Amino acid sequence: MRIAFYAPMKSPRHAVPSGDRRVARLLMRALRRAGHTVALASELRAWEGAGDAGRQRAIARRGAARARDLVAGWRGGAWPAPDLWFTYHLYHKAPDWLGPPVSSALGIPYVVAEASHSPRRAEGAWAAGFRAAEAALRQADALIALTARDAAGLTAALGPEAPIHRLPPFLDERPYAAPDRAAARRRWGTADGGPWLLAVGMMRPGDKAASARVLADALARLAGRDWRLLVAGFGPLADTIPGWFPAGRVRTVGRLAGTDLPSLYRAADIFVWPAVNEAFGMAILEAQAAGLPVVAGRQGGVAEIVAEGETALLARAGDAADFADQLARLLDDPGLAARLGAAALHHVHQSHGMEAATVRLDRILATATRRHAR
Repeated sequence: MRIAFYAPMKSPRHAVPSGDRRVARLLMRALRRAGHTVALASELRAWEGAGDAGRQRAIARRGAARARDLVAGWRGGAWPAPDLWFTYHLYHKAPDWLGPPVSSALGIPYVVAEASHSPRRAEGAWAAGFRAAEAALRQADALIALTARDAAGLTAALGPEAPIHRLPPFLDERPYAAPDRAAARRRWGTADGGPWLLAVGMMRPGDKAASARVLADALARLAGRDWRLLVAGFGPLADTIPGWFPAGRVRTVGRLAGTDLPSLYRAADIFVWPAVNEAFGMAILEAQAAGLPVVAGRQGGVAEIVAEGETALLARAGDAADFADQLARLLDDPGLAARLGAAALHHVHQSHGMEAATVRLDRILATATRRHAR
C-alpha cells in the first residue's frame, strides 16, 4: 500500500533527537520492510504545551488548510494518492488536524499509533485539543497501543469494541549486538577500571532532570563501591547535571550520532536509568539489545519492555535508596549481571525486534483495511 505518515507531536525529520522521533522513524522503517511505500505527509507540528488557546486555534487553522491542500493535490493527480493514513502519537496537546479530514475525503483507512486519552483534559486549557484527539480516536480503523496503560485508557474511553491492537515497543536490534566489546571498550576508554555504568538521556529540565537527580542520589549512596559512570546526552542542563554526581567518577560523552550508540552501549557493563514518568524508554531497549543488564525505575511501561529479575532489576518509582539497593546487587554479584545481560539479548530479539514488529504491524494494517471496507 501507499501510506501517508504523519507525526503531529514531532516530525521524524525534526532536528532534535528524542525517543519520540526515534519511534516515528522505526515505525516508518517497519512499514517499508513490510513492503509498503511510505511518504511523510506533512511536518506541521501540532504540539502546543503552554495552554495558549490562541496558538492552538492558529495551529488548527494551519492544519485545516494543509489538509485541504493535500486532498486537492491527491485528487488532482499532483502525486499518487495514499491507500491508508498512519498517524503516530496524538493526544490533547498534539491533536491530529490532518489525518481525519484527509482520510474522510479520500475514503481511506485511518490508523493511529500511540494515542493517549486523558478525560481530565476535557475542560481547561487543552479542551479543544482533547475534543479533536477524541474525535480522531473514534474515527480510527485501528488504534495501536505500545503499552498496556495506553490500551487500558483507550478501552475505558472508547469501549471494549474499539479497534485496539497491541504493538510492543521495538527497535532494529542487530546494530547493538554487532560491535566487538573489546574494541568498543578501547574506543570509549572503559577497558580499565570499572565496572562502568551507562546512562543515556536528554539533559533538560523536567522528567529527564528528575531521573538524573534520582540516579545521582542513588550513586552517592554507593560511593564506597567500585564503579564509574558514562553519561551520554545533551541539552540545556549539559553543564549542570554532571556536577550532581560524585566527583572524579563520571565521564560525559555529549551528543552522539546514532551510529555511535551501539559501540557506546557495548563499552559499558550496566545500564542505569530511573525513567521518571517515561512511557517506556527506548534507551532501555537499546541497552538490552547490546547485552547490558538494566537497573531502572518501575515507571510507565518500563516493566513491559524488560523481564524483571531476568534482564533487569526495577526499583520503586523515584526511590533513590531502592535504586541504590538494586544496583548494589549487580555490583556485588558480577555473575548475576552477566546472566541478566545474556538474557537481555534474547529477550529483545524475541519480543521487541524489528522482524517481529514488522509482521505484527502489517497484520494490524490488514485488519484496519478490512474494517474500513466493512
